[in-house]
Amino acid sequence: MKRGIFWVLGTVLFILLSFTPKVSRDLIEIEDPTIEEIVKSYKKAITDWPKPNIDYGVQWKEFAPIKSDSAYFTEQDKPNVILGKMLFFDPKLSKSNQVSCSSCHDPEMGWSDRRRVALGNDHLLGNRNTISLYNIAERTSFFWDGRAKTLEEQAAGPLGAHHEMAMDVKTLPAKIQAVKGYQQLFKNAYGDQKVTYARIVKAIADFQKTIKSQPSRFDKFMEGKYNALSDEEIYGMHIFRTKARCMNCHNGKNLTDESFHNIGLTYYKKKYEDLGLYNITKKSEDVGKFRTPQLRDLMLTQPWMHNGLFNDLDGVVNMYDSGMHMIDPSPEKKQQDPLYPVTDPLLKPLKLTAEEKKALVSFLEALSGTKFKMRRPEFPVE
Repeated sequence: MKRGIFWVLGTVLFILLSFTPKVSRDLIEIEDPTIEEIVKSYKKAITDWPKPNIDYGVQWKEFAPIKSDSAYFTEQDKPNVILGKMLFFDPKLSKSNQVSCSSCHDPEMGWSDRRRVALGNDHLLGNRNTISLYNIAERTSFFWDGRAKTLEEQAAGPLGAHHEMAMDVKTLPAKIQAVKGYQQLFKNAYGDQKVTYARIVKAIADFQKTIKSQPSRFDKFMEGKYNALSDEEIYGMHIFRTKARCMNCHNGKNLTDESFHNIGLTYYKKKYEDLGLYNITKKSEDVGKFRTPQLRDLMLTQPWMHNGLFNDLDGVVNMYDSGMHMIDPSPEKKQQDPLYPVTDPLLKPLKLTAEEKKALVSFLEALSGTKFKMRRPEFPVE
C-alpha cells in the first residue's frame, strides 16, 4: 500500500518537474507580434479588433465610422438654415461692418482661420486658437474653456466680444431689421418679420449644426474596405490605440472624450499664461485644463492646441512622447501655491521609436476626408 502511494507521488512529482521547464520555455519563446500580424488583426470587424490600452477609470468609446450626410442639401434649403447661413457670413453683424462669423470660421480653411490665434475687430488678437466648427452639433460644451453649454450661447459669444465682432448686441436687431432683404428671410424662418437677438443666434446655431465632416479613408476602412489604409497607417492606428495612449482622450466617433485636460501648456505666471477651465469653475484642479479637440479633418484645421503652438504633426507627437511632466511643481511648491498647474496623469513618457512615430503621423493624416467647400451667399440688400 505504501509502495503504491509513493509510486503515485513520484509520478506526480515527475510530471510537475517535467512540465515546469516546458512552461518556462514557452513563456520565454513568446515574441511580440510582427507589424504584418498587427495589420492583419485589424482587417476585420471593429468588434474583433485588439482592445486599446485604456487607463483604469477612463470612460471611453470605440471608434465608429461616419456616413455621408444624405440630408445635407435638404437641410440647406430649410428657411431657418438659409437665414442662419446669411447671418453667419454677413459682416453687418459686426460693429465695423467688416467682420463676420466666417472671418474666423472660413469654410475654405476647415471652418477655422489657419492663424495661431484669432484676429478680430480693429485687428485685435485673441489669446486662443480658433476651434473648427466641424461636427459642432455633437459637442457637449463649447470654447476651449467650456464656458458655453449650448450652441446658441456659443454663437452669441463672439458677437459682442470687443476683440472679435465688437457689436452692441442691444442694437443689433434694429440694424438687421433695417435691411429690407432680411425681412422676408425672417418671415420664412419664424412666421413674421420681427428680428430679435434670440432669433439671430438661433438661426446661426441652426446653420452651424449642418457643418459636418465627410467620410475619410479611415471611415472606409472601418466599414470593411481594408485597402483604404496602408499598412503603415493601420500600424499607426494600432500605436494610437496602444503604446501612444491616445485613446484615453481621443476616442469615439469624433475622436474626443468631450472633456478637459491639462497637457502642460498653460504657461503659468508667464507672458502667455492661460488658466483655461479654471477661469470658469474657479476650482484649483481645473487650472490649465482645456477641452479635448476632435481629430476629424485635423489636416484642414492647423495650427493646433488652444494657443496654436503647433502646425506640424511631428512636433505634436514628440511633445506627447515626452510626457509633458517636466513643468510639474514639487510638493513644497504646490503647497505654497495650490493653483500651480499639474500635468494630467494620463500623460506619460511614451518612448516611441522613430518607426512608431512615423506610422502614428501617417494614421493622423488619414483622418481628413472633407473636400466640399461651401460657397458664400449673396447678402440681402438694403
